[in-house]
Amino acid sequence: MRPRYRRVLLKISGEALMGDQGFGIEPRVLEEIGDEIKEVTELGVQIGLVIGGGNIFRGLTASSQGMDRATADYMGMLATVINSLAMQDALEKRGVETRVLSAIEMREIAEPYIRRRATRHLEKGRVVIFAAGTGNPYFTTDTAASLRAMEIGAEAILKATKVDGVFDKDPARHPDAHKLDEVEYMEVLRRDLRVLDATAVSLTRDARIPIIIFNLKVRGNIKRVIMGERVGTLIRG
Repeated sequence: MRPRYRRVLLKISGEALMGDQGFGIEPRVLEEIGDEIKEVTELGVQIGLVIGGGNIFRGLTASSQGMDRATADYMGMLATVINSLAMQDALEKRGVETRVLSAIEMREIAEPYIRRRATRHLEKGRVVIFAAGTGNPYFTTDTAASLRAMEIGAEAILKATKVDGVFDKDPARHPDAHKLDEVEYMEVLRRDLRVLDATAVSLTRDARIPIIIFNLKVRGNIKRVIMGERVGTLIRG
């Protein structure tokens, strides 16, 4: 059976790397994600990866507490670089060739982001980790994921979360919340479902890139989504 998608953008929240800790990076989680990504790359799937930085620093939270918003966002971007390097280390220990491309130049530890270079790395079978968001304050890593997916010609955006998909209301507070198997971009915006920020949804809607929201904690879900199984929630036009 062949994979449904040949090139995807995988978005992982920084909080996912915490595991059961309240902060930072849990090595066990990196190892599990690394194993799953390796399994998918062995199928010939090209993977671009965007990781958030919320396990280390959240710019929006710091801004709400009085810090200058632009400064706080830049600090958040640096947190994504730390996570990207940790993920690169986990993947390369598994024999997966990986490149970190940063939107903020720091040549000693990452290549500068250049679209054609990123595409070339993907064509050579390397996992490309896009660090430092878009390189601009006021934009989330969700928006960065949507932007990079468009630039590299990804066939789908896979957003790995801690829940099983998109619900009609917060499942943590409402036991009767209903999971949606499929939803349109405009419905996400109209109902303010908050699975992605509005800018990210608008970008993917314009590019007609499907988004699959699924639970990262269920082992094997990344492969299931790429193989075309109905996992999580599909967002499309």
